[in-house]
Amino acid sequence: MSKRILLVNGPNLNLLGTREPEVYGHDTLAGIEALVSSVGSELGLEVRAVQSNHEGDLVDAIQSAREDCAAILINPAAYTHTSVAIRDALSAVALPVAEVHLSNVHAREEFRHHSYVSPIAAFVIAGAGIQGYEFAVRRLATLIG
Repeated sequence: MSKRILLVNGPNLNLLGTREPEVYGHDTLAGIEALVSSVGSELGLEVRAVQSNHEGDLVDAIQSAREDCAAILINPAAYTHTSVAIRDALSAVALPVAEVHLSNVHAREEFRHHSYVSPIAAFVIAGAGIQGYEFAVRRLATLIG
């Protein structure tokens, strides 16, 4: 049986492709999910993807990952800067976490410079566009063996 990773995308990422393309590019959430699944498959990983604009739904998905996932790849989006609940859920499941951001959050508004997730993440990738997701899957595959 292959190992599984949970791909979590937070609020407003369902609008990718049309939302501020000068910041987030023209790729869609479906494209990201397909890329992650393809790279995961190449590496012997299954991928379960979830996107929600609701914090509690994301917390529930993260908590359920402890049952059948080996790692979590998350773009918490705006919840990066605001959600202790998501941070605590990620910490509680005790799985390797990759934090990914399409844009370079450190080159943007000051409030985007703080992440509740980064201190508990195995690694962070920011500003690489959707390629950051590919990098993250490859690194997670190495971490979980």
